[in-house]
Amino acid sequence: MSYVAPAEFVAKMIDAGESKVFMSTRDTVIRAYMAGAILALAAAFAVSVTVETGQPLVGALLFPVGFCLLHLLGFDLLTGVFTLVPLALIDRRPGVRLRSVLRNWGLVFVGNFAGALTVAFMMAVVLTFGFSVDPNEVGQRLGVIGESRTVGYAEHGAAGMLTLFIRGVLCNWMVSTGVVAAMLSTSVSGKVIGMWMPILVFFYMGFEHSVVNMFLFPAGLMLGGDFSLADYLMWNEIPTVVGNLVGGLVFVGLALYATHARTGATRSRPDAEKSAPRPR
Repeated sequence: MSYVAPAEFVAKMIDAGESKVFMSTRDTVIRAYMAGAILALAAAFAVSVTVETGQPLVGALLFPVGFCLLHLLGFDLLTGVFTLVPLALIDRRPGVRLRSVLRNWGLVFVGNFAGALTVAFMMAVVLTFGFSVDPNEVGQRLGVIGESRTVGYAEHGAAGMLTLFIRGVLCNWMVSTGVVAAMLSTSVSGKVIGMWMPILVFFYMGFEHSVVNMFLFPAGLMLGGDFSLADYLMWNEIPTVVGNLVGGLVFVGLALYATHARTGATRSRPDAEKSAPRPR
């Protein structure tokens, strides 16, 4: 059977977190860069489909293709490592320390941002013929998204900030559920189906994903969006990152660990501590 029982996939979650802690700097950054780039392309694809069809649901239905591809290729998103990596610390895996968890998060953030920014620049060039003409309809939509989800929150003050934070929480509750859902099956089709459902929910509902926003907002700034870099950081990226951390770790990682982790039996690879590579 391709189905993996909860106690087994929770052990796999902890193993995955441990392996990411000890991954080399080079591999961590490369995998994060590719994840950010692929997810950015998927976001550009979804926005294009939404504009051309006039149906946001169609764009949301197709967006998960990027998430599935990057996950199957073994690349890492900040939202995923927020959920998985701390479990290795909580499970007291040998050699895992708080600073190594923070190191992983920092490297993945940098890699994701670099990958998403690369695609943002490329798409801005494509949508403006090298900045020689005004943005087309898709480019204009990207600018509007940036305005409504920065200045739009700022107009509501503290209530806007709370809304932004909660949308970040809800986003990674769904996205990290997708990460975990891929562990429910040993078949590619089962993994894809498991991932597709929660990613569809997050995207259609307009929740805030820190890595998707690393593409949407820089692209919006390049395409003439009426907001500033400071608006983007203060009224989106920073609160979204915090919300994503809370949503993934509390509502997915810790919830599953608390109810399914078997004391003394959470390691699916008994000799992992002897063979786990240390970061270079």
